[in-house]
Amino acid sequence: MTSPTIVEKAGTALAISGVSKVFNKGNTNEVTALSDVNLDVDTGEFISLIGPSGCGKSTLLRVLGDLTEFDSGGIQVSGRSPAQARKERLYGIAFQQAALFDWRSVSKNIELPLELAGWDKSRREARSAELLDMVQLSEFGNHRPWELSGGMQQRVAIARSLAVDPPLLLMDEPFGALDEMTRERMQNELLRIRLDTGKTIIFVTHSIPEAVYLSDRVVVMSPRPGRITAEIGVDLGERTELTRESDHFFHNVTAVREALRLHDSSAVGSTAHRGEI
Repeated sequence: MTSPTIVEKAGTALAISGVSKVFNKGNTNEVTALSDVNLDVDTGEFISLIGPSGCGKSTLLRVLGDLTEFDSGGIQVSGRSPAQARKERLYGIAFQQAALFDWRSVSKNIELPLELAGWDKSRREARSAELLDMVQLSEFGNHRPWELSGGMQQRVAIARSLAVDPPLLLMDEPFGALDEMTRERMQNELLRIRLDTGKTIIFVTHSIPEAVYLSDRVVVMSPRPGRITAEIGVDLGERTELTRESDHFFHNVTAVREALRLHDSSAVGSTAHRGEI
């Protein structure tokens, strides 16, 4: 059994104000990916971003992680700019693909951010062992990634994203490539890790049930240009094997689905660029 309510709120972890992003500005293939995005996230909160393909969810996550520049507006990560937050290692990032290095052992993959941060060998090994225990893979530290299942590889990727103990975790559809049963197990693993660490989490997904099951709040984005059109609070209490079968769960799923449906008609005319940006 896992619970999403793990820490007392202690201020704002992330503040997004009027953020816009245009790709290929001034060219014939100009695309406005984000338009006037505003969002505040409390410390310890789990937020899911959901919306149609191409609405800018991944772009927003990359902007927050200082992997893509934005054109206007402001972002504060614990009171710092994304660039400064990145330098101070205030967030970890996990993507849909685990992106592990096959020539490095599982332990050495987890240690990579620590090597880049200048940690000595003994500290790196101790931290890697601690994280392997957290994701319940202690016996696989000397294995290569290709010897692990997809779900196990994602656990290693999550452990790596937590290596420097960042307060904020950015996750871009980390379970999207997994089968349904593995995906549900990984959702529970993530809630357990959150319980252990107290991280603030921003989670991109296309799955309405996944967003509802994991989140304190589901943030709905419009078709491109991406804007936040609804924020739906989720209060399911302790998540158990019965949560997904409860009336309250289905009520929240319906609320998110209806918020998305409001923009279905406008999505019909927004299919020129199909890829997620």
